[in-house]
Formats: sequence, C-alpha cells, structure tokens
Amino acid sequence: MSQEEETLSNGCSRSDLSMALEDCMAALDLFLRNDFEEAQDRLKCKAKDSMYHALTYATILEMKAMMTFDPEHILVAGNTMKEAQALCQRQRKKATFSKSFTEEELHAEVCYAECLLQRAALTFLQDENMISFIKGGIKVRNSYQTYKELHNVLQSSGYTHGINHGHFEGGVKLGVGAFNLMISMLPTRTLKLLEFVGFSGNKEFGLQQLQEGSAESTFRSFLCNMLLLCYHTFMSFILGTGEGDVEDAEKLLQPYLKKYPKGSIFLFFAGRIEEIKGNLDAAIKLFEECCEAQQQWSQFHHMCYWELM
Repeated sequence: MSQEEETLSNGCSRSDLSMALEDCMAALDLFLRNDFEEAQDRLKCKAKDSMYHALTYATILEMKAMMTFDPEHILVAGNTMKEAQALCQRQRKKATFSKSFTEEELHAEVCYAECLLQRAALTFLQDENMISFIKGGIKVRNSYQTYKELHNVLQSSGYTHGINHGHFEGGVKLGVGAFNLMISMLPTRTLKLLEFVGFSGNKEFGLQQLQEGSAESTFRSFLCNMLLLCYHTFMSFILGTGEGDVEDAEKLLQPYLKKYPKGSIFLFFAGRIEEIKGNLDAAIKLFEECCEAQQQWSQFHHMCYWELM
C-alpha cells in the first residue's frame, strides 16, 4: 500500500485530506475572483464532514460579519465556526501518553487553533461586556498555547514531513506570526501584563513567519499575505507606529493583482497603497474599479466609499 493510500486510525485515507485541501483552494480561488456565492456553495455542501471545508466556509462568513457588523451575520458566523471547531475536535489526537501524531491529527490541531482564534474575535465583536471579554480571552489563550506547541512539533527532530506538510507548516506560520505581530504592537503596560500570564510577542519574528507563509503556494498563504497587507497599509497608521512599508505592500500585492486583476480585495488594497503614496487620482480610479468589479458583496463598496470620503 502506498503512503498516499495509507489508512489512518480514524478510517480516513491521507488522500482524503489532500483532496479536501485541493477543493478548498479551488473554492478560495472562486472567492478571490469575486464568485462569492459559488465559493460558499462549494464549501457548504461538505462543511459537515470535512474540517477544512468547515473552517473555510466559516472564515468567509466571518469576513462578511466583520465587514457588516450586522448582529445576524455575527451570530451565523459564530455558530458556523463553533460547528467547525467541534468537527476539528473530533479529529484531534485523543489524550494518550504517545507524543506522535498522524498527519490528519496535526491538521486537526492547527484548524482547531484557527477556529478558536476566529471565535474569540467574534466574541469580542458580538458583546462588549466583561463575560464576553473573559470568554474571548480564554479562547485566545488556548489558541496561543496550541500554536506554540505545534511550532515546537515542527522544530522537533522526531517530526516527519507528511504529504501535506506545506499546508500544515503554513497554518502554524500564520498563527505564530499573527500572535507575535499583534502582541508586539500592544501598549507597553498591556504587553507586560500579557507577558506575566504567559504571552510573548516579537514583531520581527512575527513578520518573518508571515512573510515565509505568504511566499509559499499553500492553503493559508493568502491569509498570511492579507495580514501583512493590513499591517503595512492600515495597522501601522492606526496605531501611529509609522512602521508600515509601502514598497513591501506593493511587492506582496503584485502577484495577486496579476492573477486576479478584477479581484475586489486586491483592487481595494491597490487603491489604499496609492492613497498612502499621495497618488489620489490613481487611488480614486482603483476604488471605483473595485466597486464596479462585483455586485454580490456591497460591503466592499462601503469600504471603498469610506476611503473616498
């Protein structure tokens, strides 16, 4: 029996994981081409059985909720992400004394951590009371600890590269990079408090992890790229650090803009970059192109209108 056809302990073959990743990347390609509804339909039909379909479908719904702040969208996204997390939980490694993981179990761990992090973001968005803050904080901590453990697994001498190693490594780089970057940007007092309870953040290491993750053609390279673009074009300005690099942002955006010339996400970032550079006419043209490129998600129009104001 070949390695690709080898059956795991839960009855699923390794090729099932490969096919799920391939199908989710095809759905992501549809999403980036502005075929939002078709992408969701492709994912939804397998979201009850495949952790990657469930996670990707929930992520798209969360993006929509983040753009609209509509309580109903937030609720639907939260419930869908909760179902995705439960599916990942069922495929995670059972508590044993063995430190070895199957490839399926490693992917279940990284998907589980991602679900936790995204659910925490929705929890903070849904309610601003203390109970929600504590619940969100617990999810963040559990996600952070899982990513740390998975990073240690990658560095360990006993780790064996599976067929889908690149996708797993990309997921770890996304999580470790995001946590390090975000934590490092917090105010000094907050950072000291977080370090006291076990968090740590290194901005340069975080950026390095995200850059490495975005450079590979893996399932999460797009998300690594988006985080870096957000950092260079928005977060550094909002937080007043002035450390964003427009040239890096342009280099990150160019391959995607070439592949998806009418992609709303990429036209929006292209417009934002021109706005930062002071090329207002070019920025206005790109924001208008972004609005004309698709009509399914009006949320992108609202983002462009805000920048045009």
